[in-house]
Amino acid sequence: MLAGAFISALGNLLVALFVLAGLAIYFTLIRQIKARGPATTRETGLPGRTFGLAEALLASVLILFLLTNIVAAAGRSTIQLSNRDLIADFLLTLAVVFFIAAFLKIRGLDLDALAGFSKASLKRSVSTGIVLLLAAAPLIAVAEGLTQALLGGESSKQEIVDLFNNSSTIQQRVMIIVLAVVVAPISEEFIFRFFIYGVLRRYFGIAVALLFNSLLFAAAHTHLPSVAPLFVLGACFTLAYEWSGSILVNMAMHALFNAAQLFLLAFPELFQQ
Repeated sequence: MLAGAFISALGNLLVALFVLAGLAIYFTLIRQIKARGPATTRETGLPGRTFGLAEALLASVLILFLLTNIVAAAGRSTIQLSNRDLIADFLLTLAVVFFIAAFLKIRGLDLDALAGFSKASLKRSVSTGIVLLLAAAPLIAVAEGLTQALLGGESSKQEIVDLFNNSSTIQQRVMIIVLAVVVAPISEEFIFRFFIYGVLRRYFGIAVALLFNSLLFAAAHTHLPSVAPLFVLGACFTLAYEWSGSILVNMAMHALFNAAQLFLLAFPELFQQ
């Protein structure tokens, strides 16, 4: 009995230390971001060329579209995804990405300089993403635990996990893995962190842009039990992007997170909740 109590206390202590370590890392990022000064625009390498009124109007339309989808989803009691729905959603997301990229190119903006694609190598982006995701994991877990406590233990699994579990063929599972681990991280980070956050940051500053963008990112997944964990995740993604200056770091973090979540939630028999 004493051994069990000791193990339990030791486990709680380790969890607390992991949470404190995660907080320490992200507070360090915040301090370093603040130390850089009150700059409100990300340099493009071309004097005076950054997100402007045209991008603000496009971002407003995109935000309105996302809010409309969120409200429509909230009005439905259940949401059942199919493979066709999943493919259609990702194709629409990719179409939005290509439209934004083409729009910015036509406007004469330098995508590489704005998003920092060449600022960090792929190897460095992945290694940095691993460290920052490990630091974010205990913070996300705390948000997850609080959510389940408030909602009476309701599952935080999103519909894509149920679709993965119910897939009858290996081809279907491979398709879902590719969409969730490759397509979604690239497209969502481009839309939410690079474009929407970039425009909001330009006009409202880092703090307001971070809060609104993280809330929009969480709500856009239209899954109430996941809102708090996804808000924390979105905030960590945004801080990583702001600190590193490269969207590749976020894409790596997002891909690793989706891969881990899909694996852990799809095989609950291997892990305790």
